[in-house]
Amino acid sequence: MASVFAAVAQPTDEGGLVVGRMSASTAAPDRLQLPGGSVEPPAVGTVLDVAGLARHAARELVEETGIAVAHEALQLWALTRGEHGNIGVFFRAPSLPEAVVRERFEDLVAIEHAAGRDVELREIIFPSSVAELTAVRGPRVDYLASIVDLHTRTSTSSRPMR
Repeated sequence: MASVFAAVAQPTDEGGLVVGRMSASTAAPDRLQLPGGSVEPPAVGTVLDVAGLARHAARELVEETGIAVAHEALQLWALTRGEHGNIGVFFRAPSLPEAVVRERFEDLVAIEHAAGRDVELREIIFPSSVAELTAVRGPRVDYLASIVDLHTRTSTSSRPMR
């Protein structure tokens, strides 16, 4: 059955994109994906709007990486349809230094482990191109290469000339 999911493309100032590897305790162990998750269908008579999707994406980002971004700061960036019919709604977050992203992720992991809980992502990586992503072993979601490619193309075109 097809579903809708919301995810965050979190760029780094160094040109990478935050990609996580799912923990063994998840439904898709070792899979590479962006921070995000499935969206529950709206209640009867209500709409699933962009603001609601952005709130969901922001919540997933902080739960999986420790990075807190106000949903209003997320920009609707891309839509995908996966090989199983899933619809992906991608938001782009403001860029952060890679060191800050690593620090927040490590803090989240420490807090969750101290509380006796498993984390959803067991590690994060920062590919800046499809070639870098392809060099990483393991399963990945079907949208990941095209989203990394979009990130590469839009990051390169928006960087100032030196």
